[in-house]
Amino acid sequence: MKSKILNTSPERTIALVFDKGDDVVSLLEKFAEDNALSASRFSAIGALRGAVLGYFDWERKEYERIPVQEQVEVLSFNGDIALDGDRPKVHAHAVLGRRDGSTIGGHVLQATVQPTLEVLLIESPGYLRKTCNPETGLALIDIDA
Repeated sequence: MKSKILNTSPERTIALVFDKGDDVVSLLEKFAEDNALSASRFSAIGALRGAVLGYFDWERKEYERIPVQEQVEVLSFNGDIALDGDRPKVHAHAVLGRRDGSTIGGHVLQATVQPTLEVLLIESPGYLRKTCNPETGLALIDIDA
């Protein structure tokens, strides 16, 4: 993955270009940690050779895993990076396009790039803190933190 700062004011904007074989979620979290990003939002386009999406099962309070084991176009990929405790955590959703024009979407648990993924990441001026929500069991943005 390569990165370049595009501007620093009013909000820092960074372009990230992922390479074939890169694991999106882990590299985004590492980039956020290495660059002390505590609150950011991002969007992306590109393609993946596979992914694992999730659908949150309200009754079980866990994600049902949806494996995507084919080449797909990234039609929409949006999310945020916020602190979960003292570590940055990625929360992203995607809609992926299949060869036949059908789509599949959900919470991004894992995604492997092929051939590229282009991400525009915008650092927010304030802090976004995630805290564990007792009703859902999820780490959710706590605007009062």
